[in-house]
Amino acid sequence: DGLAGHWKEPDNGLWEIRGPRRHFTHSRIMVWVAFDSAIEAVEQHGLDGPADRWHEIRDEVGAEILERGYDSDRGTFVQHYDTTEVDASLLLIPAVGFLPGDDPRFLGTISAIEQDLMREGLVLRYRTETNVDGMDSGEHPFLACSFWLVTAYAYAGRIDDAHALMRRLVGLANDVGLMSEEYDPVEKRMVGNFPQAFSHLGLAGAALAIARAEESGGTIRQGRPI
Repeated sequence: DGLAGHWKEPDNGLWEIRGPRRHFTHSRIMVWVAFDSAIEAVEQHGLDGPADRWHEIRDEVGAEILERGYDSDRGTFVQHYDTTEVDASLLLIPAVGFLPGDDPRFLGTISAIEQDLMREGLVLRYRTETNVDGMDSGEHPFLACSFWLVTAYAYAGRIDDAHALMRRLVGLANDVGLMSEEYDPVEKRMVGNFPQAFSHLGLAGAALAIARAEESGGTIRQGRPI
């Protein structure tokens, strides 16, 4: 009920970006996920709740995301409404069940992120040059985001690409298998918080996605066309 009354409000996004609050696409997707999960809890697991109302809200949220969080000219989902910039969090779209991994809108999002956010084969969170967070540019690639690209490749059926990037990322760990928050591909060293649980969670999720894709013989059919 609390979310039903507040989901239309802007926020600071997954990355807690400084500056004016915005309608971040990833945040809206997670609103959709929350209502979708609540509906499942009622309809499949017998919990109490106004499922009909939640269906209406979930569908409204989904329609808004596709209208305002997707740039049809570029063929990609965007970081927040009213921008053409992308964000690595969009790589999680099929993993959270919003769309299937082979949906053309998601495939276009992968391509846009490869074009805009990859540095030396690794993935930035977003382009700091846009000054969206009011901070100086120059951030290094984020290891969790790079693992999210592995996951995205697996969901999209690009298994060879998933394996190749996974091997590279695992090779960046230190002698006891630990990883930092970011990686400097020029100096070839880990930087930022160390060890970083977020990076290791990304690794686990990527490994699971690859395994599921191989078991299914290709694309992971999670998510639904909307």
